Amino acid sequence: MPRQVDHDQRRRQIAEAVWRLATRGGLEDVTLRQVAAEAKVSARLLQYYFGTRDQLLLGALEILNDDAEQQARERLAMLGDTPGMHAIVRGVLLELLPLDEDRRNRHLVYAAYFVRFLTDPTLAKVAHDAPLALENLVAGLIAQGQETGQAPRNIDAAAEAAFLVAGAEGMQSSVLLRQRSAEEAIAMIDHQLARVFTTTNGE
Repeated sequence: MPRQVDHDQRRRQIAEAVWRLATRGGLEDVTLRQVAAEAKVSARLLQYYFGTRDQLLLGALEILNDDAEQQARERLAMLGDTPGMHAIVRGVLLELLPLDEDRRNRHLVYAAYFVRFLTDPTLAKVAHDAPLALENLVAGLIAQGQETGQAPRNIDAAAEAAFLVAGAEGMQSSVLLRQRSAEEAIAMIDHQLARVFTTTNGE
């Protein structure tokens, strides 16, 4: 067990080096040697834990996503034992915004990956399904709200979910660039959620 812990810690150490380089100058020209130097490990050790450059970028992204999911679960757990669907969907959407230092840094890393997603087929395949999975999650939550009388039955849960996720993701860059404050972004999400949910039961 300790060996597995050491293995995971070393992978995280290297992944965090990738994240730092991503936020400082993007990922277009990052080399294995640069990552090794940033992580203070040998290039051979880096290759042992991740393999090729593409495998390194994918592995660092996977660890980042795992962190994001864990933090999201913890924040959603703080909503209480029986939160309404409105509160849960709101919590999911707020995870898409850079509302604190951790989420801001994470979204800066995602922004660096975005260019790679556009030009690298391997990374593009990984990125392709992520928004759809999130839309399906939100659509399912809205549908549960419809079944329990928290949302009107005549709305299209899938269409509303697609709009809400796209809207939240679209505001990431404007908040990162400080064109829009976090409070303004939250208010816009709340305005849209007020259309979807007819009650705040459980909040």
